[in-house]
Amino acid sequence: MTTEHTTSPLTGRIALVAGATRGAGRAMAVELGRAGATVYVTGRTTRERASEVGRNTETIEETAELVTAAGGTGIAVPTDHLEPEQVRALVARIDGEHGRLDILVNDLWGGEHLLVNAVFGKKSWETPLEDGLRILELGVRSHVITAALALPLLIRSDAPLHVEVTDGTAVYNRRYRENLYYDLAKNAPLRIAFGLGEELAEYGGTAVAVTPGFLRSEQMLAHFGVTEENWRDAIAQEPDFATAESPAYLARGIAALAADPGRAARWNGKSTSSAELAQTYGLTDVDGSRPDAWTYFEEVKFGDKEGTPDDYR
Repeated sequence: MTTEHTTSPLTGRIALVAGATRGAGRAMAVELGRAGATVYVTGRTTRERASEVGRNTETIEETAELVTAAGGTGIAVPTDHLEPEQVRALVARIDGEHGRLDILVNDLWGGEHLLVNAVFGKKSWETPLEDGLRILELGVRSHVITAALALPLLIRSDAPLHVEVTDGTAVYNRRYRENLYYDLAKNAPLRIAFGLGEELAEYGGTAVAVTPGFLRSEQMLAHFGVTEENWRDAIAQEPDFATAESPAYLARGIAALAADPGRAARWNGKSTSSAELAQTYGLTDVDGSRPDAWTYFEEVKFGDKEGTPDDYR
C-alpha cells in the first residue's frame, strides 16, 4: 500500500455535500477533501447572495476553496435543494463530469433562524403555521428531493454511501424534541436512512444517519457571542455547552466511515453520532478530547446518573 493511498483513502471518489455552506456540512466537505475526494459543495449563500439564514460570512465558494486547500478538489455549485430543477441540473453536471457519485451527504437544514422565536417554548398550535411548514420544507422535503434525484447516480458507484445528517440519535430522539415541527424535521432523516438502507443493500450500499453533539458551529458561537478560541466563556451562560464539539469532530468520523470497506455491515440503516464514530475509528476532536454530548444528556441531564459535562469529554 502506497503512502498516497494510505493518507488519501478517498482519492478518485466523487462526493456531494448538500448543505455545505457552514457548520458540520462545511467541515465534512473539507475532511472528505483531505482524504482525497472530489467534493461538490452546495448551498444557497454565495459571495453574491445570502440565503434566508441571513449570514454572508460563510459561502459555498469559500467551502470549495477550503476543500481544495485540504488536498481534495472542491467544486461549488449554488443550489436550492427545494427546487427540483436545480437539483436535477446539479446531478446532471456530476453525471456529465464523472458518470457516477460515490458519497452523498444530505446535510440540508438552514432553519435555525426560525427556532428561537417561532418554535422553542411554543406548542405546535402557537407556532406560526408558515414557519412550521418552512421547517418541514427545509428539514424534510429538501432531503427527500435530493435523495430521489441523486440516488440513481449514487447506485452507479461500486460502494454507494448515503449520509443523512440530523440532530439527535435514534435513541435520544425517542424523546419529544420540544415542538412538533422540529420533532418531525429531526426524526425524518433517521427514517430516511433506515429506509434507504433497505433499498441500497442490494447495491452493496450504506445509508446511515449521523448527528453531531452540541455543535460549535459559526451560528452557535455567534449566538453565545464567543469564538472558537474562547468558546468556553459561553459555559457561564449555558453549562451544558461544556460538552460542545467542533464541526471537525463529526467530519473526521464521516471521512473515516467513508474510507471503511466494512461500513455496510457496520452502519447500514443505523443511527450514529460523532462520539460513537470517534470511539469506533479512534478519533478525537481538534483539542484532543472525545466529547459525548448525547450520552451526557441521556445519563445525567435526563437520567439519574451523577456527573458533570466535563466527565463526558
